[in-house]
Amino acid sequence: MSTVAEFREQRRLDAAAAEERRAERERAADERAARLREQARIDRERDRQLRLERRAERAARRAGALTPEQVYRRGTLALVVASGLASLPAQVLHFVSISPMLLPLPLALEGTAWVVAAGVAYADSRHLAVWVRWLLRALVVAAAGFAASINYLYGTHLPGLSEADATTAGWGLAAVTLFGPLLFEIRQWVSTLAAVAGDDDRRERGRHARIRRWHHRKVARIADRLLSAAPFGSLTPEQAWARAWQIHTGAADPGMTPELYRKATRSAAALAQAQRPVDLDANAEESTKTERIRSTAEQAESTPAPITATLVRVPDPVPVDCVKSAPTLKPLPPIDPTPVDPIAPRAVAAESARPRRATGRVPAAAKSTRPRRTADQLLTEARTVTANWPDAQITAEGIRRELRTSPKNARMLRDTLLAERGQGAEAVA
Repeated sequence: MSTVAEFREQRRLDAAAAEERRAERERAADERAARLREQARIDRERDRQLRLERRAERAARRAGALTPEQVYRRGTLALVVASGLASLPAQVLHFVSISPMLLPLPLALEGTAWVVAAGVAYADSRHLAVWVRWLLRALVVAAAGFAASINYLYGTHLPGLSEADATTAGWGLAAVTLFGPLLFEIRQWVSTLAAVAGDDDRRERGRHARIRRWHHRKVARIADRLLSAAPFGSLTPEQAWARAWQIHTGAADPGMTPELYRKATRSAAALAQAQRPVDLDANAEESTKTERIRSTAEQAESTPAPITATLVRVPDPVPVDCVKSAPTLKPLPPIDPTPVDPIAPRAVAAESARPRRATGRVPAAAKSTRPRRTADQLLTEARTVTANWPDAQITAEGIRRELRTSPKNARMLRDTLLAERGQGAEAVA
């Protein structure tokens, strides 16, 4: 019967543990879903804020509001157009004076400089490689420099001007030719730096992604494989990372590991133990149990000794003559050990075959001279002793010391006295 009961108890414990694990998994899944919903709500709110800002910017532009950004952008474009209008006629006149067939050459040369400058802006917006952007910038400088040299030669050979005026005209045409592409490049640099400075969130996201991949290389490799195996667009990088983390560590929450869960459990248990209230009376009562009982008569029940050997029958002592040798004892057959009943009182087995020496009677001085008191006598004495005690002083330890009784009786007397005082207070009220 005990085996069946133990089996049922074990099945009940296993079912309770399984139910607790299932509840824990459901709670973790609910928390993760709540976090995802909260993150989605934050993303929607941020997108909505960005849309409102863009609408406000478009409304301001339509209203004709002049902001520093608009002044800089429009002013730069106006200066670039003026530079092109100043440098292009000089090139056209120079090449036409040589031959009318060279009329498309200045248009192609000036157009090359501006088209390649626009290519630099496009490369910056698409975040292409650095060497591509610098190659385009080199082409812009080559085309603009060639056009500036042509304008310089044309200005220095203008008819009807002195040598100083011709030199000034040449340098002016060369400068205005280079001034347009230079202003456009500066405008592009300023726009790129402003976009980078304003996009702190994207920069922090990139830094976080690099650090995460560096710290968790194995998880990153699993996430990359999941992304490459899934259809394009069906799995986001964050979802792939969450699945890879669960595959690698077994934890549903990214960042948590079995070791961290064990540490969290130990910390929670230590905190609960530290926050548990301390019962001073219980501690005092437990301390009295360790005191040594001086008299055998005061012991309520003797502690059963553990069975250390098989019960054997001790032969009766045989008188031995001082001259004759002692008779040889025949060995007794071994006796099978009797199974011990946990309810029946245990028998103390002899540790050796030697007969136990008689100890005699207990001396009168070792016996307790105080008569055993009944519960009513103890309650009467407790009422007399604690008549002038306040309620806070009535404790089991104090009553035990005053009446010299057992902790069990002291607790009973304490509860009775406190109950009587509570009834008396209610009656007075």
